[in-house]
Amino acid sequence: MKVWKQLALALVILGAAGAGWLYLFPGASDFLKKAGIDRGATTAATAPAGGQKQKRSGQPLPLVTVRAAADAKINDRLTAIGTGKAKSSVSVTPYAAGRLTEILVTSGSHVQNGDVIARLDSESESILADKARTALKDAETKLKRAQNLSTTNTVSAVQVSDAELVVENARLNLREAELALDRRAIRAPIGGTVGIFPINAGNYVVTTTQVASIDDRSELLVDFWVPERFAPAVTIGAEVSASSIARPGESFKGAVSAIDNRVDPTSRTLHVQAKITNPKDTLREGMAFQVSLGFPGETYPTVDPLAIQWGTDGAYVWRIVDSKASRVPVRIVQRNTTNVLVDADIKPGDQIVAEGVQSVRQDGLVQIQGQPAPDQASPLASVGEQG
Repeated sequence: MKVWKQLALALVILGAAGAGWLYLFPGASDFLKKAGIDRGATTAATAPAGGQKQKRSGQPLPLVTVRAAADAKINDRLTAIGTGKAKSSVSVTPYAAGRLTEILVTSGSHVQNGDVIARLDSESESILADKARTALKDAETKLKRAQNLSTTNTVSAVQVSDAELVVENARLNLREAELALDRRAIRAPIGGTVGIFPINAGNYVVTTTQVASIDDRSELLVDFWVPERFAPAVTIGAEVSASSIARPGESFKGAVSAIDNRVDPTSRTLHVQAKITNPKDTLREGMAFQVSLGFPGETYPTVDPLAIQWGTDGAYVWRIVDSKASRVPVRIVQRNTTNVLVDADIKPGDQIVAEGVQSVRQDGLVQIQGQPAPDQASPLASVGEQG
């Protein structure tokens, strides 16, 4: 470095050191006075004209953008995916084994309770029923003859009683034979719609063979599961709205019909069943449904997400009242894309700072975007004024 640059740098350092000593050393003023130098004259040159202190009222106020607080509810609606099943669903099996001789209905047919949907071979049962009728007729004839002879004491009372017993047994045998014959007809145990037959006429069936399936889908039961926090809120009879994922745009009304008595410890969910109407028979068992339930819920104030600030003691927002800022502690309850639900002393309509928060101070005046600046009368504006 050249010599003249070194001298210039040394002078700058000495000047800075002297200025620091002049303003920071406690005895600097007395030393200057003894040296014939008045420190007040030095500072007066930098003071405003008239010896007045600078007025803060002339400084611009922080410019902020505010958003009005609102309120919103949480835990007021539950949406779950469930699976529908028919109100009643039966797999039809025969009472006895035999060969299936005929099927009297087709898949998709609607049947009533007791309608015959198929028949088994019944020749043997028909013969037994005829034999039972013949035996009953013979027993009744013998009983009538014994009763006539008893009037002339030809037949004893014991013989008449035995004839009556034979008649009763013959009647029971006939009932048994007729029941066996009737059970060769396979009947619908419920009213509903017949599904696809898994077998054809001519197959040999036993008592465990499924001949047909019948679904009563006048109403559908939808099984779904709700989180355990909603368990106390779900009640029998609560209204539900269900929409089939396969039929978007259609909504079906219903009500909660059954609630399980325990929460699944693995999934922490509660099994709930709702019954929905199916007036046009458009819904089928096994369909997926989106089920919605409404609850009273809890109401909390909402603020703009940009309004949330963090300090050493937690989250807070700035509330503006009469152009003055005040700090309000908040507890975040739920974050959404458009707002934040908070637990705080905030009412709907309160003006909360959303932009410009970095320049806001406690009890400080601010100018709201789009509004005129407030009066900045300051107690420091005229302090120290001299005549």
